[in-house]
Parts: sequence; structure tokens; C-alpha cells
Amino acid sequence: MKLYDQHLHSRFSIDSKAEPAANVRRAVDLGLAGLTFTEHFDTHPDDWTKCVYDDRAYSTEIDGLRQRFAGTIVVGKGIEVCYQPERMTFILDFLDRHEFDLVILSVHYFGGRPIHHRREWSDVDVATGTRRYLETVLDAARTAASLTATRGRVFDVLGHLDLAKRYTQRFFGDFDVSGGQDLIDDILRACIDADLTPEINTSTLRQNLDETMPGPHTVRRYAELGGTCMSLGSDAHRAEDVGAGLDHGAAMLPDGGIENLAVFKNRQRTLIPLG
Repeated sequence: MKLYDQHLHSRFSIDSKAEPAANVRRAVDLGLAGLTFTEHFDTHPDDWTKCVYDDRAYSTEIDGLRQRFAGTIVVGKGIEVCYQPERMTFILDFLDRHEFDLVILSVHYFGGRPIHHRREWSDVDVATGTRRYLETVLDAARTAASLTATRGRVFDVLGHLDLAKRYTQRFFGDFDVSGGQDLIDDILRACIDADLTPEINTSTLRQNLDETMPGPHTVRRYAELGGTCMSLGSDAHRAEDVGAGLDHGAAMLPDGGIENLAVFKNRQRTLIPLG
């Protein structure tokens, strides 16, 4: 079965210098069925001035890639929205005015702090920081569920559910999400209520961790709660990382009771059975 990489970045994101065409060529070389660019939409006021997202230029690039690689690979236009509750009106207005194949809702802050800055962890330990992060993710998922109930699905995928472990591993040499299992269960329930598909993000496999975000236990728990599908994404910021770890993620899903891969086009979800 050919796979889809539905989380990756290029020079249209502040933290990537990858040329979009190089990403596509890498995906073709790997035999992927498709890839969806999900450029960062950095919504926090401190990040907004540095955000390089340019929808007109991005859309033009995607259109060109689709023409260039037509019949060879599916090229999607997505976006990764940084959850900031005080900016929801701004976020919703933006999404209403632009077209995407896929909208990822991601949390990059915990308790109002940027998770990727070491100084923000100076007064918290692994367990405390992890719970604070998961509490923020739960707030994001519940916000998505509330929006779904009133206006239909606004976000399609929940990105890297337990991202905190990437940074606790980096800063403390350890990660443990087991102390937040109650929060993870509530996050998964909110995803089901929101029609929000959790993502298997494989980037941690390249970053000194031995499991994806989330890991096998969370996949099994999602299936137990009634979840039926998940998406796959490498979170590549370099062309050479496109597609990395997708085979691992695709094998993990049916082992955990998830039988379908979710693929998005024009905001519509297609289910691909996992053999």
C-alpha cells in the first residue's frame, strides 16, 4: 500500500528552508502516493511578526507542483494552525477566507509558555510540564468539539498529541506521558466529539526517542474509545526527512486496532484500509 505524508514543511514556514519541489521529488523517490504541505500559521502575538506564511505565493507554488507532477503523485495544500485560544476569532476568519485540503490543529505552548524554549522549563519537571501541555491540548480539542457542534468541522487533524515528550527528552533526557493518561483519554474523547483525526507524527523517531507521537498505548486506547482512523505525518522540515517513519506508523496502527488511514483532500476525509 502506498502511503501519504500529511505533515511537512518548506520555506513557507519560518523554521524550514526546504524547497517545495525537493520535498515532492523525495516523496516520488520513496514511492509515496501523496504528500500534503502543512505550513506553519504562527498565531501567537510574539510569533506573528516572524510568521512567513504567504497564502498567495504558497498557493501559486502548490498549483505549479500539481501541474509539474500530475499523474505521478498527489500534492496537497494544508496548514498547521498554532492553537491560541485568545486568537480564535482571527484564526476562524482566516480559515473562512482561504482554501485548504487539510487543516491541522497543533499545540506548541503549555500553560501560555512556548514549549520549545528551554528557559520555560526552568521551574517545572517532566511530569508537571507534560501535564500542563496535555491540559492545553485538551482545551484545544474541546474548543474544536464546540466549534464542530455549532458550525461543522473547523479542524481536520490534531497534530502531535503528546509533543511534550520531544522536549522533555531533549531537555531532561527522559519522557513519560503515563502520568497524564486521564488527560489523554479526555483528549481522545474530545477528538471523537470534534470529528478531529489524531495524527501519528513520526518525527520523534529521528530525534532520540523510540516511539511516535503518540505512541502505541495511545493508539490502542483511541481504538478502545471508538476511534477508527488516524493520519500519518513525518513533520519533515528538510527534504531528506519527507516520508521518514511512515512505514513504522502504518504498521503500528492495525496492531493497535486502528484499521484505516485518514487522507484529506478539499477538507474531505477518505479512509484507506490498512492491511
